[in-house]
Amino acid sequence: MDKVSNLQRKKYYIETWGCQMNEHDSEKMAGILENIGYIETSTPKEADLIIFNTCLVRENAELKVYGNLGHLKTLKNKKPDMLIAVCGCMMQKKEIRDLIKEKYNHVDIVFGTHNIHKLPELIANARQSSGMIIDVWEDSGDIIEGLPAKRKYGFKAFVNVMHGCNNFCTYCIVPYTRGREKSRLPEDILKEINELAAQGCKEVTLLGQNVNSYGKTLDKKVSFAQLLRMVNEVEGIERIRFTTSHPKDLSDELILAIKECDKICEHIHLPFQAGSNKILKAMNRKYTKEHYLNLIEKIKKAIPGIAITTDIIVGFPGETEEDFEETLDVVKKVRFDSAFTFLYSIRKGTPAAKMENQVPDDIKHKRFQRLLDTIYPISLEINQELKDKVVEVLVEEISKTDKTKVTGRTRTNKVVHFPGDKTLIGKLVKVKITNPKTWTLEGELIN
Repeated sequence: MDKVSNLQRKKYYIETWGCQMNEHDSEKMAGILENIGYIETSTPKEADLIIFNTCLVRENAELKVYGNLGHLKTLKNKKPDMLIAVCGCMMQKKEIRDLIKEKYNHVDIVFGTHNIHKLPELIANARQSSGMIIDVWEDSGDIIEGLPAKRKYGFKAFVNVMHGCNNFCTYCIVPYTRGREKSRLPEDILKEINELAAQGCKEVTLLGQNVNSYGKTLDKKVSFAQLLRMVNEVEGIERIRFTTSHPKDLSDELILAIKECDKICEHIHLPFQAGSNKILKAMNRKYTKEHYLNLIEKIKKAIPGIAITTDIIVGFPGETEEDFEETLDVVKKVRFDSAFTFLYSIRKGTPAAKMENQVPDDIKHKRFQRLLDTIYPISLEINQELKDKVVEVLVEEISKTDKTKVTGRTRTNKVVHFPGDKTLIGKLVKVKITNPKTWTLEGELIN
């Protein structure tokens, strides 16, 4: 389309909070919008449609949404024809929808996680309506296939293998916002991945709240390990990643698939959340510290050099000093490459929110710092073992801090910065590590 007609096209702006699921939902919304004639803008001021895709897992993300919505009121007054939409996990909660309706009446559209495919219809209705349109489904019914997506990168992509979650961890709101677990048919997944490969995609990340339970809702049972082996056969795909794995469902079959499939990256994200069996039981995690450590031992034995990352929650209700020491013990024994660490925060609607013995904030913060002081030196030691070694890197973008460098990831999912230009983006290259740091690696391109 020429420049003149581009100027006439309506513009959209999407801001996303939360996990990779939310990121991929935003890619789908962008694809849908571009299919109906919108073009993307990088600033809300230029937009004819602003979408906030929200997260309910962390309180901080929720507060940011409210703050940003408040700031949009002035913009809406200046551009009354602009549409403002709020979607995602927050909108699945009735009390939040009621709050939006009461305090943010400049919002035009409210929808949830299950009806993204209805976005064109919602926009059309909003343009003909003087009031706020609220359309939130409690469940998606059948999985909607074939939705377009505008991928952030052409050379790597997220692919949902399942939707929803059946685990009901007592601190987590996801089963209430994403619904019950549903697996996509393997043929639909493979069709999508083959299409991505034909477009030049080299790396796929298979997404699910618990990928290890993939296939349980299918009439013809297919395990996640079997699915991985199918994806490994797709020509053109050179790297396979997946997230997230739940320890209770991680099978020996899956460990063997990671070991034997050459395209599956040597990295597994395996949240353990807490080291105390008492706290794990209160969290409804359905495994023990001993089971988790045994899994790690099997993984490391089968796949030497694999990078293991995790999630850890500090200050869950009832956590004592002894319970926290159990968490530190797991960190020391496993020696994680890195960890996502969280202070427990109350999420209304979860069982943990009603639990007694909530841990005081000052104790949470002290324990959190001790956790970081334990994790960081281990991460640095592991990275230092890579000094002078040559690793394969998929180059993703120009470095945000130094425009003379590019940034990419190793097969073990470590971020590497090294001198280079935009011609390297999307390529797999060899890099010699020269300066390992705690969170990133620096290196030099090997010709």
